[in-house]
Amino acid sequence: MVVGSLLLRTVQLGQRIFHWDEGRVGYWILRFDATGEFFYRPIIHGPFLPVVNNALFDLIGASDFAARLPVALVGGLLPLVALLLRHRLRDREVVALALVLSVDPLLVYYGRFMRGDVLVGSFAVAAFALVVYAIDTRRTLPLFGSAALLALGFSAKENALVYVACFLGAGFLLLDHRLVRTARRTGSPLDALVAEAVALGQFLEGWTAGSRTRRWIERRVRQRDPDAHWGWEAGFLGHLAVWVPLGAVGVAATFLGVVAFFYAPRPDLWQALGVASASAGAAGADAAPTLGTVLYDATWGAGEKFWGTWASGNHSGHPYVPYLWDILETLAYGSGVLVVLALVGFLADGYGEARGTRSLVAYATYWGAASLVGYPVATDIQAPWAAIHIVLPLAIPAAVGLASVADSMRGAFASDDAVTAALAGLVVLAAVGGVAAPNADYWNSASAEDKQVLQWAQPENAYKEALQDAVAVARDNDEGADVLFVGTDTGRGTRLYVSDESSVDRMPPGGPSWHSRLPTPWYLELHDANVTSTPPEARYDGLPPADEMPPVVIAKPNDAEELESRLDGYESRDYAFRLWTERIVVFIDEAALADARE
Repeated sequence: MVVGSLLLRTVQLGQRIFHWDEGRVGYWILRFDATGEFFYRPIIHGPFLPVVNNALFDLIGASDFAARLPVALVGGLLPLVALLLRHRLRDREVVALALVLSVDPLLVYYGRFMRGDVLVGSFAVAAFALVVYAIDTRRTLPLFGSAALLALGFSAKENALVYVACFLGAGFLLLDHRLVRTARRTGSPLDALVAEAVALGQFLEGWTAGSRTRRWIERRVRQRDPDAHWGWEAGFLGHLAVWVPLGAVGVAATFLGVVAFFYAPRPDLWQALGVASASAGAAGADAAPTLGTVLYDATWGAGEKFWGTWASGNHSGHPYVPYLWDILETLAYGSGVLVVLALVGFLADGYGEARGTRSLVAYATYWGAASLVGYPVATDIQAPWAAIHIVLPLAIPAAVGLASVADSMRGAFASDDAVTAALAGLVVLAAVGGVAAPNADYWNSASAEDKQVLQWAQPENAYKEALQDAVAVARDNDEGADVLFVGTDTGRGTRLYVSDESSVDRMPPGGPSWHSRLPTPWYLELHDANVTSTPPEARYDGLPPADEMPPVVIAKPNDAEELESRLDGYESRDYAFRLWTERIVVFIDEAALADARE
């Protein structure tokens, strides 16, 4: 299943044209590679992709495929977390969980997308699963792996903080339910609290049983006083007194170490470590920064930037209901089978033969429900990728639901119950169709027909063909600018014009409208195209003379007719630039293109 999951996410990975957001992050990764300079900017989210892809580009070269590869690999390996939950799930449920995480259409589509949502979700789910595994096996070492994975989640995207809030909230609900059940059985809330305290003590006793520290303390007590009856207590409490603080410090250090590595500005980190000279990176550097300064910027400084951009609420002042409806629509079209199976699994687990929802299933359901309620507030734009964070926790009850359906079918066949077997078969057939058809449709889709799952700032795939011709012409052009953006004013402000093109060499870009070109700058920077632009007031008479006109001109449709009459010998092509809001026109010198193709 993992092999199949990886293939689903890597085959033809570079075929779809970059989305606006992919183009923005990708461009700054290219500039990071060129200048060696990078620092955390909350508006483009965490530094995981820039840091990892910068190294990856050096190994295999920069391309759409390479840029998306880390997300595809992490998402493709996610089904392995099912093995960590095998002590809480039945064997068929473990297999079902791996299957659900492998083929869910929403996870597959955004697992082929250079964005941090699948990364942070996968890392957070894996961190949670490692904690569960540590509890089930009474081992401490997995907690360090969990801390590292959670730190990777924070480095991928800041909404890892929402995962932590969901973990705590679901845990509180689970504890509350346990207390209520015990109180109803005993008739006393105090008895319920005492019972939970006893259960915690028994768990810790099992965790420390057989440890060398505990045995050493117990042995020392017996050596001092052979008649002592408190050796067990001394060993138990002594072990906790030694290893709980040390373990907590170790886990915290692991988390902070991973976070600091990714959030540390470059080349400051390498300069502080003595790997690079003070002159590397930013111009004018006259002294290497200290390690203390770098660590401050990577932790507290990054936290202040995050708070000022995202946590302050400046990006969440929008109506709730439209955002909730948008997520529900995405879930219905992208992960409808998983949501239905999750409901079946929760009900089957709570009201089936066992009569009592298992803590893992209840926890994951509460986690998914809280995410559904919370993400319409937490997200700053209406984006289908937010639904990923609801799908991931619901995959656990969905696996239980899928296994329950399989069990019903198996039991029906064994007892010759044709009606039940037929109904279960129909459910399975519908589930297969409900997963296979969307995956086939969304595979590399850039069509407005799939807008329930695609985000609106996706250009159509045909635009990539024009960009390939444009960069081919640019490589063959030896004089002057290769690409001219014709700036214009629209109802949404200035488009395509940048007053100082050199301002886009380092973050943040100059204005007023570099972002309106995305994802085009990624492809032009990838091939070292020389770019210029004209201001809106000069878009006709202020154009360069015919003999100095760049071989590629990019403009908005409202200027296309006027430009076409002035660009003799140029072929014009019109494309959807944002699937249902904007279009773009590309003019390419036909003679230059013919020469480039020779």
